[in-house]
Amino acid sequence: MTTVERGVKQERAIIIHNMSSRFLAAIMLSLFIPPGDARAADIFVAPGGSDRNPGTSDRPLATLARALDGVRDAKARKAGPTNVVLRGGVYYLPETLVLGPEISGAKGAPLVIAAAPGETPALSGGRKLELAWKPGNDRAMEAQTPAGLTIDQLWINGKRQCMARYPNRTARKNVFDRWDLRDKRDSGGGPDPAEDALAKERIARWQNPAGGYVHSMHRALWGDMHWLIKGRKADGSLDLEGGWQNNRPSPMHPVYRFVENIREELDAPGEWFHDAKAGVLHFIPEPGCDLATATVEIVLLAHLVEFQGSKEKPVQFVELRGLTFRHAARTFMENKEPLNRSDWTIYRGGAVLFNGAADCTVADCTFDQVGGNTIFVSNWNRRIAVRGCLIENSGAGGVAFVGDPKAVRSPLFRYGPQNYKTLDRTPGPLTDNFPADCLVEDCLITRTGRDEKQTAPVQISMSQDITVRHCSIYEVPRAGINISEGNWGGHLIEFCDVFDTVLETGDHGSFNSWGRDRYWTTAIEEGDRQVAADPNLPLLDVVKPIRIHNNRWRCDHGWAVDLDDGSSNYEISNNLMLFSALKLREGFYRKVFNNIVIGDSAGLHCWYADSRDEIYHNIFSGPYRPTRMPKGKWGRTIDRNFFNAGEPDARAFQKFGCDAHSIAGAPLFIDPARGDYRVKEGSPALSIGFRNFPMDQFGVRKPELRKIARTPDLAPPPAVPAPSRAPPPAPQGQ
Repeated sequence: MTTVERGVKQERAIIIHNMSSRFLAAIMLSLFIPPGDARAADIFVAPGGSDRNPGTSDRPLATLARALDGVRDAKARKAGPTNVVLRGGVYYLPETLVLGPEISGAKGAPLVIAAAPGETPALSGGRKLELAWKPGNDRAMEAQTPAGLTIDQLWINGKRQCMARYPNRTARKNVFDRWDLRDKRDSGGGPDPAEDALAKERIARWQNPAGGYVHSMHRALWGDMHWLIKGRKADGSLDLEGGWQNNRPSPMHPVYRFVENIREELDAPGEWFHDAKAGVLHFIPEPGCDLATATVEIVLLAHLVEFQGSKEKPVQFVELRGLTFRHAARTFMENKEPLNRSDWTIYRGGAVLFNGAADCTVADCTFDQVGGNTIFVSNWNRRIAVRGCLIENSGAGGVAFVGDPKAVRSPLFRYGPQNYKTLDRTPGPLTDNFPADCLVEDCLITRTGRDEKQTAPVQISMSQDITVRHCSIYEVPRAGINISEGNWGGHLIEFCDVFDTVLETGDHGSFNSWGRDRYWTTAIEEGDRQVAADPNLPLLDVVKPIRIHNNRWRCDHGWAVDLDDGSSNYEISNNLMLFSALKLREGFYRKVFNNIVIGDSAGLHCWYADSRDEIYHNIFSGPYRPTRMPKGKWGRTIDRNFFNAGEPDARAFQKFGCDAHSIAGAPLFIDPARGDYRVKEGSPALSIGFRNFPMDQFGVRKPELRKIARTPDLAPPPAVPAPSRAPPPAPQGQ
């Protein structure tokens, strides 16, 4: 039984009890909301309230479920707008809070579920435990837990603790909180293989490993994979189930892997192990932790709030405002669904799930250490907005927009060749069952991917017209923003500050996209032939251009902007790329203009013979970095660029039709030490068409978030050979 399934079983056990008392609560509430009242009526909820109260300010309810009963009743009686106000404190949800169409607000009068002014209510998918601790074996303390309890995550005084694991966590390390991947990339070295968590000698020490987990990086560092330990085989090896979390799978990485939830590996402060059969929790407290007074919490639910409607009957005009979300289950074993031609798989859920909603908002909320995806917008949704939120330490992704694969014409779910004989050549989607016209704005998203590395703070797949604006995104294992494929374009990424990315993986960028649309195939020559015969092919899926404007990017161990595998119909302008390059692999119709690339240039990879690409009015710090480029002319236009280097850089690629009017010299930046890369009046860069763009508008603007948000290091990285920007070939074998 998986973590989510166990949570559902515990959740169902109390639903029947809840239903009988809700009817009485609805009758009580109806007495205090006058019919036909045009003013907004507030229903108050407080942790110390009672569901027998009328829900007034001085006599609040105790639960959100009862408050929503009051909202439904008010709407049934047409009693006017009704809002829900939550007083400060923790609300332990006994079951997922489902918001259906019947609680919808109206345009200009939304249903607002909000924090009371100046107060901090928290919605928890967990449970508080009252435990009697006593000394156990070694340094561990132990406590008896309620019968039948399953524990997947443990919080002590609000901090998520670590399951017993090997190798142990190490402070300030990246990969799985153990190894610094830079050791391998920059020095050619690597961790000590003697740390292997799956050595036969170590496995032999474990009395009963069933219920433990194996976590491993992909052998090429393209993400991660996870297995449940079912037991031990006759030959002493582990019986494993899993490994499906990567859509381009590989054997386990031979070094970057660890095991957890093994009793014999409980040996470090902050580690715990729960013996579910005996009902005993074992925990080694960190120095200074007084378990006699500590708050101990566990997780029960995978989803805290769900918006559940449909295109025909959506949930409309509902706002969640000023709330904190905590204690959502980890979902790495449920991450199974392949995305269209992507390297990634997904779990279609999150702490907040939208499915069939329109004109709904999550604003000024905090998501604190949720175990899986944070906010997931699935299938048909329109005009969903996420504004002013703090998302940190999530187990999987930040905000994901993922449509229905059945809306894609001629979909392919694995990396591989296209069948042009059966290809549907009708432009656009087959259905409208996907997110569109949605927004992520003014959000601080950091340290997502704590458990699942093949995720992103913002992920877009099979969607259209998604805007990501004024977000600060950093310290994440893979891309900061990922657009999985071109379906169906229209996205806008602007004024974002994205850095410290690709910390635990390789071959990626702060921004990453795969095209891999209907036209794309793995053989470039075949793609050339097909597009020459049918010039409309590259725009069948990405029917609207994708624009990346006015952002700041830094990725010391990858690409600033990585357009991979056929990404087409992009417009990239006014971006500052710090000490990392812009990569353009196969694709068509890319316009790259008025960008500044500091300490690097453009990586031009595997272009088609007639890509229609245009690169102009940019400032580059050095010559292009071409790989497997065509022998003839490159693109439609590569000219009038400025090279912050010697004259040969401006002339190096003229034999490929490039840079006939490009120049080189000193750009005369205003104040590069402070990150101001505007050029001074009289700069020669202005003569080739470059124009200054603002350097003070990247990232979050909300004062509370701006105060705590980091900004990228403005100093160049340590001097290392250019090839180290991509990881070396991974060692062979399991």
